[in-house]
Order: sequence, then structure tokens, then C-alpha cells
Amino acid sequence: MSGFRVRSAVLVGVAGLVLLTLVMAPMLMSTFPSILGGNGTMPDCEEVAPDAGDLSPTATSDIPDEYLELYEKHGKKIGVQWNVLAGVGKRETNHGRSRLPGVQSGTNSAGAAGPMQFLISTWGGKAKIKIPSTFNGYASDGDGDGWADVYNPADAILGAARMLKRNGAPEDLRRALFTYNRAWWYVDQVLDIAKRYAKDGELKTPPEADPMCDQPMVDAAPNEVVKKILDYALAQRGKPYIWGGTGPDGFDCSGIIHMAYRNAGLTIPRTTFVQWPFGVRIDEGDEQPGDLVFFNAGPGTGPNRPGHVGMIVSKGKMIEARCTLCGPIKVTTYMNRPNRMGFTRPLDNPAVQEQLKRLEQG
Repeated sequence: MSGFRVRSAVLVGVAGLVLLTLVMAPMLMSTFPSILGGNGTMPDCEEVAPDAGDLSPTATSDIPDEYLELYEKHGKKIGVQWNVLAGVGKRETNHGRSRLPGVQSGTNSAGAAGPMQFLISTWGGKAKIKIPSTFNGYASDGDGDGWADVYNPADAILGAARMLKRNGAPEDLRRALFTYNRAWWYVDQVLDIAKRYAKDGELKTPPEADPMCDQPMVDAAPNEVVKKILDYALAQRGKPYIWGGTGPDGFDCSGIIHMAYRNAGLTIPRTTFVQWPFGVRIDEGDEQPGDLVFFNAGPGTGPNRPGHVGMIVSKGKMIEARCTLCGPIKVTTYMNRPNRMGFTRPLDNPAVQEQLKRLEQG
């Protein structure tokens, strides 16, 4: 069983009895099919027919049929340009044809894996358990087999479409692509490839996809205040870690949290050391979006003096600014991270409760 695969919730109906099984293990992470939420009606999210009139001779000769179908299908499903997805696939691995390390298995020297080259984090101490880092925030089951596999083209291309969409595509393609790979030369190359794949040489903005076709990044915020906090924090994805940073160009771990709360009109302590005792402690399993998760990591830390903090965006996932060498601000998992100390809820602090009352009074 691959450590880069992600077990989805499997819904089995037998003689009217529905058994919902969630398989969780250190080498797996859960994703949930969208049929588990909403009003029970599903839009048609599986359009697959390519529009041959949009394809240039370069596209039809250069892109393998399987990949072309997936770019078209998932681009339409999520609402991003198919040829931009194809540009990423071409630039990263020549549509999966590259035999360099990290394409079919393992990672390359930069820690990237699969045909769309998602970054990988390595955790787990001596076990060296490898869990997709960028991929865990966009893990997708693109072929309906119940798994999100970073090496499976269907899963990887759908994950890439979701990543681009949540970072500015289809309108702000340069921002979305810069978040994907933080180099402007990379952005220029992908956009040039994408234009050559389109028959008219343009990057048309596709119709907006039905939002039910895209798995939400976060659980429904419990209230409007938490929504404002999460909206700010998630908008910072792709920016660099900067020690002591409070934006707008970059943040450290506690700085992004401090500013996210400030965006909602609330003042909480600036540093991790003070944020830890400020919030009301929450039992594991009771955490919800907007809560904080702390780790005994970093200089000057101890058993009750955490040096790192992330913000919960959904069960099992947090947004964090981790360290200078850890890559950009992104959504990661906290379920199997070592040295986790506990959870707090700043919104339950009496001082924050008073601030909320003043905000309600206008």
C-alpha cells in the first residue's frame, strides 16, 4: 500500500443498511466525497467530451489522449482553463512521460512527486513516513476508485486544477501559477505553452463551475467571524515564511494568525508563546475551524512553552507558516505531526468575548 495514497470515505449500501467506514492510518489521510454534504442533489460534474475546435495541432500531436481527456474533464469540472493545466503538465513532466526521479515513484531532489509534481513533506521520525505536503490540501479522487494517489494522472490533474482555482484561476493565472511554483520564469513558460495548445492562441476564461463540483477547502465556518478569519488566512497561501512577519509580503507562524483575527476586528496576542495561554484549551476531537494547534518545536520551547502554531481550517488540516526552508504558507495536516501539544480556542477568551459584543453592537 503506497504511503502517498489517501483513503477516501467509502459508502456501501447493503439491503438498505449503509455502512460508513473511515480508514485512518499514519500513512493515509481522509478525503470525503461531496455526496456526504449538501442537499442530496448532485450537479453533472463529470463532463468529459473535449471540444476539438479548441485544440491546436500542437495540442493534438503533443498531449497523450489520456492526459488530454483529463485536462479537459477536470478543467471544465473545476472551472479552470484546460490548456493551463496542460501547460503545467507539460512543463513539469512532459505529461507524465518523463522518467526522472519522482514522476512514477518516490520524489525528486526538490521533494516533488507525480505527473503534476506536488511537493512532499517527510515526517514520522525513524519510520520516515512520507505524506504529500501540497497534495494533502488538494487530495482528489479523479477516477472514482476511492483513492487520492499523487502518482495517478486522474487524481493529480484534478488536484492541480483545485490548487490553481483556489489560488486565483481562471482570472488571475499569474498569481495561481506563481503559487504553484514560485518563479516568474515558470509562470511565463506555462502560459506560453498553454497558448500554443489553444487553436486560437488565447487563454479564455471558462464558465464558472458549479461549486458543488469542487470539494471545499474548509468545513463550513461556524459563524461569520470565523469565516472572516479563515478567508484572510487562506488568502495568504503561497507567500513566504518571514520571521517576525505580519504581512503583507510574508508571515511567521503566529503572525498570520494574529493578522487573520485582526481582519475579523479582533485582537489576540502576537507571539506563539503568549497565544498558547491566551486561548481556552480544547480537547482533541473538539477542535473546529479557527481554533489553534500548538507544537513543541523551535528554539526556546518546552513542555508547556510551544514554539510553533497553526490554525485549524478543517478536521485534520491547518494553515501554517512553518519555517524559512519549509516552503510557502500552505495547508498541511496536523494529525500525525510529532510534538503536538494541544488545541486552544481564542474566541472563548473573555477579552475576545467582550470584543465580539462590541462588534455586535456596532
